[in-house]
Amino acid sequence: MNPTNNPVTTPSQNPVEQAIEISIRLGLLLLLAIWCLDILKPFISVVLWAAVIAIAMHTPFLKLEKILGGRRKLAVTVFIVGSLAVILVPSIMLSESLYQSAIGLRTNITEGTLHIPPPADSVKEWPLVGEKVYAYWREASQDIVDFLTKHRESLSSIGKKAIGAATGVGASILQFVVATLIAGVFLASAEKSGDAMRGLSNRLAGEFGDELVDLSISTVKSVAVGVLGIAFIQAMLGAVGMLFVGVPAVGLWALAILVVAIAQLPPILILGPVAIYVFSVESTTVSVLFLTWSLLVSFSDMVLKPLLLGRGVEAPMLVILLGAIGGMLTAGIIGLFLGAVIFTLAYKLFIAWLTLGDSPVNEPADVANSST
Repeated sequence: MNPTNNPVTTPSQNPVEQAIEISIRLGLLLLLAIWCLDILKPFISVVLWAAVIAIAMHTPFLKLEKILGGRRKLAVTVFIVGSLAVILVPSIMLSESLYQSAIGLRTNITEGTLHIPPPADSVKEWPLVGEKVYAYWREASQDIVDFLTKHRESLSSIGKKAIGAATGVGASILQFVVATLIAGVFLASAEKSGDAMRGLSNRLAGEFGDELVDLSISTVKSVAVGVLGIAFIQAMLGAVGMLFVGVPAVGLWALAILVVAIAQLPPILILGPVAIYVFSVESTTVSVLFLTWSLLVSFSDMVLKPLLLGRGVEAPMLVILLGAIGGMLTAGIIGLFLGAVIFTLAYKLFIAWLTLGDSPVNEPADVANSST
């Protein structure tokens, strides 16, 4: 008789030896998995962003591919170039504008030509900060050089924080550029990537694997439209209102609204101080119109979220929203998607467990018939 080819145990091993050998092998596999995760750790965030971008843009990409006559490589090239243009062009324009503004401010201060108009008396009536803002503004309007010298340490601290924030924004832009390139690779092999994910999901979840993959895809698309899309709409509407009343640096204010709206906070946190500024420089009619517009923009998500968030997903909007907000608080912007997907999957598994517990399959057929 040929000896056994069992790779785990042999007939001569007792239960203790078998347990020790299995533990050693499992420990080595766990060590290998931890080692691989440690190696991939710097790339996890970028790859996750790439997956989110690929999933969210898959349907538009298929339409683009159809328009280009089914030439996938050309469609991928157009997608990457277009996406990089959307990311880099505004970033370069904003950076150049900030640089030119900083150079001009430095030149005016050096040559003594910088003139700050005195504040209006209505600034004192601003809630909470009116008196302090009026005092600093008035002091700066009287002698800007003396003001900068007197408050050098405070301004230096603010400058360092601004530089740190700008560095973080630059790193985020670079991350999006790399993620976009990887997303192009995912889209180029969308079918193979989808089959791989479905195979893994079926291996882990059995017959529910395909359903969970479809649910994850629809959740990512829902969050992309229902959170990022609404935030973009609110930022654009806020920018339109600020352009109408002539607010300076509209691009920066719109970017701030976008960040606040993505964080699921009301845009009135940004538009409120802007409205106070408008009241100090414009007529009452214009100021009231802008304040009304700001309130409409801030509360527009109450109408848009039921229409966009959760659309096409077999889960309540509240589940998706709670997952998105909780995920963002835990893991940043990428947590919007991860939290929504994980929470939605957990919800569906919980509902499936409840349904399975109530299923009449667990009751023998003859008993069920006899009860009638």
